[in-house]
Amino acid sequence: MTLCFATNNANKLAEIAALLGDQFTLKTLQDIGCFEEIPETQATIPGNSRQKAEHVWDHYQVNCFADDSGLEVDALDGAPGVHSAYYGGHPRSYERNLNLLLTNLKDQTNRRARFRTVITLVIDGQYWSFEGVAEGQILTEPRGTGGFGYDPIFQPDGHDRTFAEMSMEEKGDISHRGKAFAKLVAFLKELPPTT
Repeated sequence: MTLCFATNNANKLAEIAALLGDQFTLKTLQDIGCFEEIPETQATIPGNSRQKAEHVWDHYQVNCFADDSGLEVDALDGAPGVHSAYYGGHPRSYERNLNLLLTNLKDQTNRRARFRTVITLVIDGQYWSFEGVAEGQILTEPRGTGGFGYDPIFQPDGHDRTFAEMSMEEKGDISHRGKAFAKLVAFLKELPPTT
């Protein structure tokens, strides 16, 4: 099956291509001729995910999936949440986002947090949603050089390394995105071959 992944994030594309394997043909937004910035104006992670998938389906009539993810920190009442990508302002900067989060948590002892991903799949105008959550804590300083975004300061429960200290495969097995995409792939495998 050919699907478009509605993202311009090369890191996400590489991560998801590794998870999907060769049973699906993954197209990028550029592959389908979509060069505009897809709006993300909803107040929630599920809302943004659906908005992106709807945009591709409405404008290009291409079966696709879109994800939206966020880091929810308990001590910050769930922030940065839906604003995770631009937490430190525009333009997007992973380093600025990470530094602002560490600054805002400087005096906090509660460092519980979770990454949440919601994927919206649209096939022939029908919509499905899949969610993945990775629980963990925010460290006081970055560790590791892999991954992207907040990965260097997020240590998932049951592990002594951050996402940035793990290989892409290790992270994929336990990450929020990995869990959500596992649900997506399981669903896609159950679809009739004619779809």
